[in-house]
Amino acid sequence: MPASTVTVFGGTGFLGRRIVATLLEAGREVRVATRHPETGDAARASRVESIAADVRDPEAVARAVQSADAIVNAVSLYVEGQGLDFESVHVDGARNIAQAAEGRPLVHVSGIGAHESSPSAYVRARARGERAVRDECSNAIILRPSVLFGSHDAFLRTLDAISRLPLIPLFGRGDTKLQPVHVDDVAMAVLHAMDDPAAAGQIFELGGAGTYRYREILALVLAARGRNRWLVPVPFVLWHLLAAIAACLPSPPLTRDQVLLMRDDNVAGPDAMGFEALGIAPRNVSAVLTECLG
Repeated sequence: MPASTVTVFGGTGFLGRRIVATLLEAGREVRVATRHPETGDAARASRVESIAADVRDPEAVARAVQSADAIVNAVSLYVEGQGLDFESVHVDGARNIAQAAEGRPLVHVSGIGAHESSPSAYVRARARGERAVRDECSNAIILRPSVLFGSHDAFLRTLDAISRLPLIPLFGRGDTKLQPVHVDDVAMAVLHAMDDPAAAGQIFELGGAGTYRYREILALVLAARGRNRWLVPVPFVLWHLLAAIAACLPSPPLTRDQVLLMRDDNVAGPDAMGFEALGIAPRNVSAVLTECLG
């Protein structure tokens, strides 16, 4: 039977809000577990309960999943700071949620390319988080989306802002391959995976319908905005230097991990299970770009 009550950790984030909305549209009762429920808007909807829970606190996590039929971990941390670090959130927090699941359906959102030998601390933590989840909950479903896009997203908004510059710096030659995936498609994948007994214990890599080089996505944004700009290659060694300088700032606009993430391709593996296995046809970023830019 489909889960009737679902606890969503990270339900106030970009992806988390869409997961909550998708679950509600499917008729589920939703409990949003977040560190600061008073700042979220999820509780304004019917069938939504907001509860304070820090994933680093095992007791708070256990309270948040009481009487839930299924659990989703959509917590994300891209930049360390303000008392938060990758290890405590993506590894320890993921382990706490998996332990509290106690065999119930658990969907854990990670990311494409997660491996423990990565030079990126963020990617290594994601990979160790996956392992911690599997060690505690063997039937957990792991979703690995590529870079997310959608209305009011960070990815396209950042590219839109960059496209206003007279000269646009590229990461290297801009040849890094990305497979942007619509946030609503990932949210639907969470629902389908949760309801599919065959998905238990599986890993799904979720990429959108099109694969693009970074410079090609910038070109799409420029065309949508009617702008003509020069794209300027910038060696990665210079980006690393800039990130090292920016690290001295209280809120660095660029980090070493962000540069490392733009160095490697971010596409679904050719043999990996993906949207097709979940009965979903993902959107292509080029088809909905204008709508997402607003």
